Amino acid sequence: MREAVPEWDDEYLDRVSDRLMYNYDLERDRHVHGERWEMYGEMRVLNQKQFFHPALSYADHETEEYLFVRREPRPTVAELRRLVDLGHEIADERIVADEEHFGTDVTFVLVCEELPDDVAGFVPGFRERELLKFGYYGHYDVNLVVVVPEAERAVASEAADVAEAFTLWKDVTEPEEGFLSRFAKRFWR
Repeated sequence: MREAVPEWDDEYLDRVSDRLMYNYDLERDRHVHGERWEMYGEMRVLNQKQFFHPALSYADHETEEYLFVRREPRPTVAELRRLVDLGHEIADERIVADEEHFGTDVTFVLVCEELPDDVAGFVPGFRERELLKFGYYGHYDVNLVVVVPEAERAVASEAADVAEAFTLWKDVTEPEEGFLSRFAKRFWR
């Protein structure tokens, strides 16, 4: 599978791609709306419930994410707002709004040399979710992540789950265990 993943001249992006390659189809140098993105990723998930046999499926729904990554020396809040508008355009173009669409994420990641205070304050509190036909056709989120690898700093909007793949200085964590799973482990050992 590793042969299908492109190699980046950028060591940081190459290491990030190692974390993403099992969930995303990755590409180098993707141009979207006249802008160049050093890394582009696409993930599609189909959830199905079945009754005894796969032919008797119901409650099918699709989730997808479009990931855009590039280096930006010094991000600004104005640039982030512009990317949010671009995210809405991309969602309008790519989402097939129907009963099977559950959710789409359009995520922008800027890999930077510094993290200005106004950006550090703007991104963590950011949440942009749009319901399609009052939620009947699902929703989409526009997410932002700003990473400064040299300073080991990152900020991410509330729904940007992919941000963890960009914090190479941290281990990828498992979700916290709940009370019932800890309780069950004591009796199943």
